[in-house]
Amino acid sequence: MGKIFNTALEKPSQMDKEHMEQLKGMILAPYMQLATALIGKARFAGGNMFRHQIDTLGILIDYGYIDGVLLKASCVHDVIEDIPGFDENLIRNADEDGEEVLKLVKEVTKMPGQIKQDYLRGILDNGSHKAKVLKCADRISNMISLGFVTSAAFIERYCDETEYYIFPIALEVDYNMYQELINLVMTRRHYLEESKYFEKKNDD
Repeated sequence: MGKIFNTALEKPSQMDKEHMEQLKGMILAPYMQLATALIGKARFAGGNMFRHQIDTLGILIDYGYIDGVLLKASCVHDVIEDIPGFDENLIRNADEDGEEVLKLVKEVTKMPGQIKQDYLRGILDNGSHKAKVLKCADRISNMISLGFVTSAAFIERYCDETEYYIFPIALEVDYNMYQELINLVMTRRHYLEESKYFEKKNDD
């Protein structure tokens, strides 16, 4: 496996030949096909969950992650959580990486009835390196989508959650992701301030 770029100084401005060849030999189609089952799952910010899977994949590649298991898992990271009765064997048997991909997907899956804070704390305290990187890419996608959310209370809760749980994860695994997440939270909080949300909240 080739080098993974984790810092701004190392990250190339465009994909180099080595990493291009790794991607060229990586077959993502079986996982993308499984992810199409999410096309009918609408997102609060618009679009659907299938697009979110592909967006998360793109964010990982943008940060220089060229790991087959990680990228394949990003394509299907929400299928167990968002598709009732999803057959896990579909991932397990997708290809030779299926068992490892399924293990990673389950690491980042919030189980039915699980409290969100407990779920995120579990990843922070016990998640594998790949699970933490995947969760950061997932949250970057979600934070960008907040730009299309009009519920101020939802934005505030999501920013608080990101600061408390995701910042420490990102700081541990990828400083550049951490910096982007900080910027995204700052822009969303600036929006809340501009909309007088905090003043109205305090008046209530």
